[in-house]
Amino acid sequence: MKSCSCCIYLSMDMKKNIPRIILITIVIISFFFILKEWVKEEDKQKTGQGPLLEWAEDLVMEPYLPAIRRMNEDGGGSFQGDLLTKGVLLEYPVFLFYLEAEEEQENVTESDYARLLVLEGSDEDRKAIKEGGLEYGEDAMHLEQSMEKELLKENERYLEGQSQEAGKEEEADNPIFFQPVEEKSFRYQWEGLADYDELIKAFYAVDSTTRAGDELLQAKELLAKDMRIQGSADKPQILIYHTHSQEAFADSVPGDENSGILGAGEYLASILREQYGYNVIHHTVCYDADRDYAYSNSLPEIEKLLAENPSIEVVIDLHRDAMPASRRLVMDLQGRPTAQFMFFNGLSRTTKGDISYLENPYLQDNLAFSFQMQTACNEYYPGIARRIYLKAYRYNMHLCPKTLLIELGAQNNTEEEIHNACEPLAHVLHLVLSGQEPER
Repeated sequence: MKSCSCCIYLSMDMKKNIPRIILITIVIISFFFILKEWVKEEDKQKTGQGPLLEWAEDLVMEPYLPAIRRMNEDGGGSFQGDLLTKGVLLEYPVFLFYLEAEEEQENVTESDYARLLVLEGSDEDRKAIKEGGLEYGEDAMHLEQSMEKELLKENERYLEGQSQEAGKEEEADNPIFFQPVEEKSFRYQWEGLADYDELIKAFYAVDSTTRAGDELLQAKELLAKDMRIQGSADKPQILIYHTHSQEAFADSVPGDENSGILGAGEYLASILREQYGYNVIHHTVCYDADRDYAYSNSLPEIEKLLAENPSIEVVIDLHRDAMPASRRLVMDLQGRPTAQFMFFNGLSRTTKGDISYLENPYLQDNLAFSFQMQTACNEYYPGIARRIYLKAYRYNMHLCPKTLLIELGAQNNTEEEIHNACEPLAHVLHLVLSGQEPER
């Protein structure tokens, strides 16, 4: 009787629960359009659909039911699959949680949980946030001050009679190698960031499907968490894996594990091993043959790997982002084109409240880890890190206190830009994991 749950909810609270009625109306309308898409071709042949009707349909489908439109444009094969999940709940994930939170739904079934995992797997690249909301503006405090310092350095070089052109010629003759920064370009004044709103403004982008709150985000508490690695390098300390191992970059070689996100993961692992002395496992198993189920597919395998290697203290799920073709996540760092990256946290809560069956006992630790990483990035390498992105689901971040989900560049970055970014990323990881940052 689970399939009739929407009708049951409607009859029980129709008079006193207007928001739920609105959501159910969305579902009914959605199914109407699904049926319409099923019979569309046959109906066209019989009646002939004019351009005016097609225009009116597009006017409704594009802004309100884009998933159904995409399912049809993909050839219709997915229409025989999970229509409720992909066509409706994927567009309105809050609907599932709205029903889940009601008193009548006391027990969560396996089918509910499975559906939620599909939503989680489909949701990572969906950004319910204003355009540009993940990027820092030029007025960000760490960018303003670092730019001022750079201008002063340029002026000093000019006064010393150093020619910019000569410097460029020298760079062309000699490859430029990354040099870990020893001195901060910027220092946060934490007294001014004790206010929750100021902290959000300086560090975070909060997706509209979730809610953060000052009970989760207090700078003093986030900085106080000890993220140092406790064990020795005699046993595995760090695990790097990829929920989406098939993610590639602009010039990646298909099928080559030395390129794409797998190649980036191996390069990051090699830096951590060779330059900083960590014992790193790089796990390259593919879990995203069906992208929607990637998180549920990877979960038991990563749990098994951690059980077999209890010495692992740090888990990094390395991804790349998806961006419009016109927007490239790249900056100049030490004369080298370097991809920007982003730390990502799932809060296991919607705007309505906690998702009880996506519990994460390590949420505060996860948030502290990404916050300390972001702080070090902004102070040592201003501009390399985008805002920390907070979303509703869990993304398997409950496996370990020191867990990071990192979006390294995007699909239109080059392999060179991605590998160049791995070096400052590894340095910042070392600063935090060795206890050098944050300053205490």
